[in-house]
Amino acid sequence: MDINKKYSAIILSAGKSSRMGVHKFSLRFNDSTTFLENMVNEYNAFGCNEIIIVLNPDGASFLDQLKLSLPSNVTIAINHHPEWERFYSLKLGAKLLLKTDSTLVSNIDNPFVNHSVLSLLTKHYKEADYLNPIYKGKGGHPFLISEKVIADLRSEELDQIHMKEFLGRYSKKSVEVDDESILLNVNTNEEYRRLFG
Repeated sequence: MDINKKYSAIILSAGKSSRMGVHKFSLRFNDSTTFLENMVNEYNAFGCNEIIIVLNPDGASFLDQLKLSLPSNVTIAINHHPEWERFYSLKLGAKLLLKTDSTLVSNIDNPFVNHSVLSLLTKHYKEADYLNPIYKGKGGHPFLISEKVIADLRSEELDQIHMKEFLGRYSKKSVEVDDESILLNVNTNEEYRRLFG
């Protein structure tokens, strides 16, 4: 990571997880951490100044009950309209950032955060406004957006834009990584059992 450069992270977790039947952020990543704790811990260890977690109201209430130990640089954003999809969650998260740093964006259904991937994305931050990792030609998560994109999210008047349409406004760079986990998503109990046993 560029020691002179500051980064933030936004974790999108406002979906209703209807196919899983439980809030995905509470799924066990290993014996000691949940999906959410793993992601937050990894972003924190990478040096992210701010970590915003976007939840729906039910998820926020459930998170309170779990009493997870989260670092002091974590802020919770509440999405009261999860039906408005990911762009609105991203916009809410951007508005809670104290600074318009370049920001790493993850979906909770991909709980794998690999420092080598983060390092590669942040290494190329000057080369585009939107950088995404690719593995064998397929794009995955997390992706990195520039200060300009964050500033535009904060000032965007519309709440319902397709994420791809919004990000399509910006210069893009795909960064080749040697990590298949960027492609993995956990949307069903079957996928969870296959990946985590």
